[in-house]
Amino acid sequence: MIVLAIDTSNQPMSLAVLKDGSVMGEKLINIKRNHSLQAMSEVEALLASLDVTPASLNRIVVAKGPGSYTGVRIGVTLAKTLAWSLNIPIVGVSSLLSLAWPGKYFDGMVVPLMNARRGNVYTGLYEYRDGWWTLEEDRNMAISDWLVHLAEREERVLFTGADVDVFWEEIQSVLGDRAYRVSEEEAYPSAVMMAKHAEGLPDEDAHGFVPNYIRLAEAEANWLKEQEKKNG
Repeated sequence: MIVLAIDTSNQPMSLAVLKDGSVMGEKLINIKRNHSLQAMSEVEALLASLDVTPASLNRIVVAKGPGSYTGVRIGVTLAKTLAWSLNIPIVGVSSLLSLAWPGKYFDGMVVPLMNARRGNVYTGLYEYRDGWWTLEEDRNMAISDWLVHLAEREERVLFTGADVDVFWEEIQSVLGDRAYRVSEEEAYPSAVMMAKHAEGLPDEDAHGFVPNYIRLAEAEANWLKEQEKKNG
């Protein structure tokens, strides 16, 4: 089985191709550029470099969110288009779980973070025990409230993701020496990890697949507020 994994849910774009669980190739691009301008061409280039044709793909794995609204939409749209045109299944994996991979050997809880602006984060709570376990579902909430909640668990916590830098001072002030962080080299998403995790997940139909934005896009939320005012 040949699997293509795609994560465009934030600034770094991670792509991977695996055959029977073994990595054939992977690519990470971390530049400020709209993924819509490069995602498809980079997928094509990766497949070509491995002498893999689209027709030989058996499964598409995609980061389904949360994350950048536009980034998630681009990745999911690309994955659904490929799955539909090739008549193969699609599998969605949490974008946050894509960041959790450095915690595989950590003795404690793993907390991936994405900056959701205005003091909020996309986050979840994971643990690796012969596979990844979701201790608490992905969510969008104030980092201050999240840290208080984590402190109540009185366990060691590894924070993952490039956005940890934004909140590290606040994290340390609440959790002290129970807080750990990944290195800069480990702060990026892993499409390989997503693909391996997806091996234990059921296939999904491309037509019915929907991303997990967790919250409305800001423009949509503002539009709804305006409608409430008009109708109120």
